[in-house]
Amino acid sequence: MNKRGFASDNNSGIHPSILAAIEEANQGHVTGYGEDIYTQKAIEKFKEFFGDDIDVYFCFNGTGANVLSISTLTNSFNSVFCPSTAHIMVDECGAPEKISGCKIIGIDTLNGKLFPELLIPHLHGFNFEHHSQPGIISISQATELGSVYRPEEIKALSELVHRHNMYMHMDGARLANAAVSLDLSFAEITRDAGVDALSFGGTKNGMLLGEAVVFFNKKLSANAKYFRKQSAQLFSKMRFVSAQFLAYFENGLWKENALHANNMARLLADEVRKLGIEITQEVEANGVFAILDDKIRDQLQKEYFFYPWNENRHEVRWMTSFDTREEDIIQFCKKLKELLNG
Repeated sequence: MNKRGFASDNNSGIHPSILAAIEEANQGHVTGYGEDIYTQKAIEKFKEFFGDDIDVYFCFNGTGANVLSISTLTNSFNSVFCPSTAHIMVDECGAPEKISGCKIIGIDTLNGKLFPELLIPHLHGFNFEHHSQPGIISISQATELGSVYRPEEIKALSELVHRHNMYMHMDGARLANAAVSLDLSFAEITRDAGVDALSFGGTKNGMLLGEAVVFFNKKLSANAKYFRKQSAQLFSKMRFVSAQFLAYFENGLWKENALHANNMARLLADEVRKLGIEITQEVEANGVFAILDDKIRDQLQKEYFFYPWNENRHEVRWMTSFDTREEDIIQFCKKLKELLNG
């Protein structure tokens, strides 16, 4: 068996309940492209969490969900503001810009979180035809630095954005980790806080593939189905995405998985601190950021796969998953201690 590393929650396996749901859905023929009972049931499940007056569109992956959200809410002359560490800014190969035509503008932050005072200096050029028109802000929950937005922080941003007739998008690739960290419902940190469109993730929390875009105002999603098709995110055998979401929500599996991942991150942080390692970010979700000497990092990476985060300051990122075990952390820290003691 391959050794579990701490590179990404994308590197984890698939939860057995998710695999079982796929197998269960693999019976007979059903209508494709979402016109099946599994997809209809999954949409109803989303409505239980977010309310009846929503639109839900299933996609293959997180980049596709973000592209669909941004494309649906904008025109090509709009700009999208986000933290400079955001996934849409750093890790999507320019897909949102290429497909939507919008300009993505990154804003530097201290901990991955965007606040009104950071955004306000960028809110200019309205109705000026020589400037791209501010259209959306996009935030991640949890952020790429592992920080978590409180509902009041999201609301402060959404109120500012809406006053300028803009829209609020949330990249919720790790929304479950944020919800259990705050001990709040999905709705309390999205819809109730003023989010207009949500990229709802499951892949990083035990699913095989598949994300969902949730629009909290149906007037905004009138063209979403066309943008989904144009961006190659319409899955013909949709039941195999929808069935995963049914299992994901059943008996609180999403919460169980995310809670475990978060707990493992805190354990990892506690254990490496005992070795004198500096933790650079508050551990609020399932990410641990630390300062590690380059030589130690290189030696450790021979046995454990993880990524450098900021090589200029010798910072690395360790991610835990729903299937991370205490044993994995103990063995990792044992090896790290050996290297530190030289």
